[in-house]
Amino acid sequence: MSGPPPRTEDLLIVGAGGFARETAQAVRDAAASAAASGRAPRWRLLGHLDDDPGLHGREVDGVPVLGGGHLVHELPAARVVVCVGSPRDYAVRARLVRRLGLPGSRYATVVHPTAVVSGSSLLGAGSVLLAHCVLTAAVRLGSHVAVMPHVVLTHDDRVGDFATLASGVRLGGGVRLGRGAYVGAGALVREGTSVGAWSLTGMGSTVLADVPPGEVWAGSPARRLRAAGGPALDELRADGEETAGRWPDTRMGSTVA
Repeated sequence: MSGPPPRTEDLLIVGAGGFARETAQAVRDAAASAAASGRAPRWRLLGHLDDDPGLHGREVDGVPVLGGGHLVHELPAARVVVCVGSPRDYAVRARLVRRLGLPGSRYATVVHPTAVVSGSSLLGAGSVLLAHCVLTAAVRLGSHVAVMPHVVLTHDDRVGDFATLASGVRLGGGVRLGRGAYVGAGALVREGTSVGAWSLTGMGSTVLADVPPGEVWAGSPARRLRAAGGPALDELRADGEETAGRWPDTRMGSTVA
């Protein structure tokens, strides 16, 4: 027997840029879907938090920007999701989570109502799954992972904490995506391949061989272009994974409603 439905909880989105706005829309779409089915919404969106003082007191797509990130500590009953990052600095989400210093129990997991998540897959706290993404069978998603629209993760994929999968990414079965890795829009990753921690794979790439940690690869087939940017390498050094062949399964979050 299934338990009682989860209660509606307050939610704060840290960030007010593109990814944060998409997440806010996913929350609203999920609330509309729940209402159409006669259910209470999972999340009550309080607003965005952003450290840009020029945004404070304004609305972004109709959602208020309440103030800076420090407000997560002044609203302790609210759950939180951190929605920042870009190819220019894809390590910023990890830095911000570290700065906030919240326990894992404070973090929400947001899933768009059109996403398909199999019962055998697990999602980590703080992760976001946007519209029409698919997790087929026994996928393990770490904490604070960003999964953009139309991403497909197939059987037995393992995705480390703070990874980003841009729109249209396809991972074959048994892929290992390391902590903090960024996979660009439309990239294809061959089954059984490893993409190293804090690496960046360019948009439209076809990854047929293992990508080492802390490198930028692009092309079809993908080849090494250069070392990753300084912020990503700083995270890699902090993780002690400069020569990493290890995959942080022990850091994977447990399932979150």
